[in-house]
Formats: sequence, structure tokens, C-alpha cells
Amino acid sequence: MKSKNIGSRLLNLLGPGLVTACVVIGPGSILTSSKVGADEGFTKIWVVVLAALFMLIYVNLGMRLGTVSGKSNGDLIRQHLGKGMAVVIGVCVFFIAAAFQFGNNLGAHSALVAYGNFDYWIFILNGLVLFFLFGFRNLYGFVERLMAFFVALMLIAFFVNLFFAKPDPVEFASGFLPSGGLSSFGLPLLGLIGTTFVINAAFYQSYLVRFKGWTEKNLHQGEVDARVSALIMGVITIVIMSTAAAVLKGTDLSSVADVANQLQPLFGEKGRAIFCAGLFAAAFSSFIVNSMTGGFVLSDALNLGSSPKDRWPRLLTAAVLLTGMGMALYVIKTGIKPVTAIVMAQAVTVIAAPLIAGVMLYLTNLKAVMGDRCNSLWMNLAAGTGLFLLIGMSIYTASEKVFPAVSKMFS
Repeated sequence: MKSKNIGSRLLNLLGPGLVTACVVIGPGSILTSSKVGADEGFTKIWVVVLAALFMLIYVNLGMRLGTVSGKSNGDLIRQHLGKGMAVVIGVCVFFIAAAFQFGNNLGAHSALVAYGNFDYWIFILNGLVLFFLFGFRNLYGFVERLMAFFVALMLIAFFVNLFFAKPDPVEFASGFLPSGGLSSFGLPLLGLIGTTFVINAAFYQSYLVRFKGWTEKNLHQGEVDARVSALIMGVITIVIMSTAAAVLKGTDLSSVADVANQLQPLFGEKGRAIFCAGLFAAAFSSFIVNSMTGGFVLSDALNLGSSPKDRWPRLLTAAVLLTGMGMALYVIKTGIKPVTAIVMAQAVTVIAAPLIAGVMLYLTNLKAVMGDRCNSLWMNLAAGTGLFLLIGMSIYTASEKVFPAVSKMFS
């Protein structure tokens, strides 16, 4: 009974940050951090620390926006930037969530198919999420507790793998020191930042704190929660990267299944099973919350409701789930990637990421929204640096991925 009370108190102290961490740590994050670890060793741990710090800043902005204003982001954007801007952001977040969901489906399938070639895993997983979505009146309370369990499972699974890997402590420590300069920031490293500094998840933090019932009096609690969230994201990513750096150096990794399969000869079947358990926790937790991000933000943007008790947020969340499932099934059955859809998702991300960050920064500086809780000078400098980083990543992605792919499609 005592341990149960301690667990309940911890969930009351934390919550939204744990949910946000589960959006960020998904199959894409696991593959990217493993790939960078296998290619670069321990030398880019500092990049994860940097990305986690920027994520902390924007999660904090989202938390402050929700607790101080007491309004949904859609209402605030309509009021201060117009209905059109609200719809643009809602549609962008919906498509980004659907693209993430495509990866989450493939990641969960990779974790499960390793233990049985069963073609209906994806139907079962999406069916479970739909059951959770429509079967619980207190949807947020259920999701919060489920995410706490999944975070614990991820931490245990990936730390056990790191223990098996036995990384060199000196090399590990040296990875926290910046090296390589800006010239080393190719697509893999930008991908590592992009899968840790996930701006639409930070934007959704504003919704989560309101679902939790937090108000301005919970600001300090929200700041602690944001720090814990960033710490969890950073630690899990560093642990996965370090495991790959220690045992997969020089290995070509093209999918999350490759990571699990490469671990089997080194750690044995048990080590591989533990990694797959962590991978499944990451995929399925991101599965639930990521789809809610797209559904709730679009519903709010269209002024159809933004509360878990409303009908349209759940229906549009189901639409995100089914879109991601359809794309994943197409790839699994045909082996052909939906290039046009992927390019479109990348193009949407190029537009949306700086736009969302800019809107968050603007709103948290409006006295009409924040009152005396407007951003400090240091917060603006830190958040502004993060915004410039997102703009740089968008320019790079547009020039290196979107434009070449579009040119190839029309050539």
C-alpha cells in the first residue's frame, strides 16, 4: 500500500513530461541514435545533450503556455494570429504525426515479428490503441500511467543492454565534449537532433498540462516535470547510442530490426529479447501519444474541441492511427516505400517545425497571454537559438532531401 501511495504521489508530481518523452523515444529515435553510435562511436554524445536542452526549453514554453493562459493553443492562435494560422499548424501537426505513425507501426512490427512471423501484428496493435482511445472516459489518466510503465520498461531494457556492452568509460566521458565542428553536421546528425528536439511534442505539452489540471500555481511543478522529461529523453538516447558505439561500430544499420539482429551474436537471445522489449515499449508508447498529438491539435485548430472528453479529438486521433497503419501495411506487403507520401511529410516538417517554434515563442512573449509570466531575456535567447537551429535544419532538409526527391519525381 505504501509503495502504491509513493507511485501515486510521483505521478501527481510528474506526468505530462513522461507522456512527452514517450512521443520522442520511438523507433526513429532508436534507429538514428544506433546508426550515429555505430558510425561515430561515442564522439557525438554532446549532440544529444544539446538537442535535449533545446527540447527542455520548448517543453517548458509549452508548459507555461498551458498553465498560465488556461486556454488551448488553437484558441490562442485564433485570437492573436488568426484562424488561418491555426488551421495551417493543425494540418501540419496532423501530417507529421501520421508520418511518425508510419514509422511507429514498422518499428513495433519489427520488434514483434522477430518472435513469430505473424502478419496481423499491426492490426492487433492499432486495434488495442483504438480500444484504449474510445474505451476509457479518463483517457489522460490512463495514458499517463501507461506511459510511466513504458518509460520504466525502456530504462530497464536499454540499461541492461548497456551493461552487457561494457563501454569504455574514458571514451564515453569524452563524448560529452564537443568535437568535429559544424562541418560534421551531416544528415545523420541532424536526424539525431530532429528525433530528440521534436517541436510538435513540445507544442502538445500545453495540452497535456491542462489535461492534468495544472494552473499557474503549478508552474514550479511543471518546470520540474519538464526537466525530468528532457533528462529521460537524453539518457535513453545516450544509452542506446553508447551501446551501438561499443558493440556495433562499423556496422551498417538500415532498420531497427538490424539493430536487434546484430545484438544477438554478442548478447545472446536474452539480450536481443530485452532490446526488443525496450523497442516495443518505445514503439507502442509513441504509437498512442503521437497519434493523440495529431488528432487533438487538428481538432483544436478546426475549433472542434481539444479535451479528451470531446468526440472530434478522438475521431481525428483514430484517423492518424489508420493513416499510419495503411502506409505501413503497404510497405510490409509490397516492400515498396510510398515515396510521394514520405517526401510530402518531409516538406510539411520543413515548413512546420520553425513555424510552430516561432508561434510558441511569440505567444509566450505576449502580455495579453502570459501577463507577468512573459519570457525572461535568457529564455528568449535560448529559445531563439533553438528556433535558428530548426530553421537551419529545415533549410538543410529542403535542399538535401525534399528538392532532390521532387526533382527526381518529375524528371
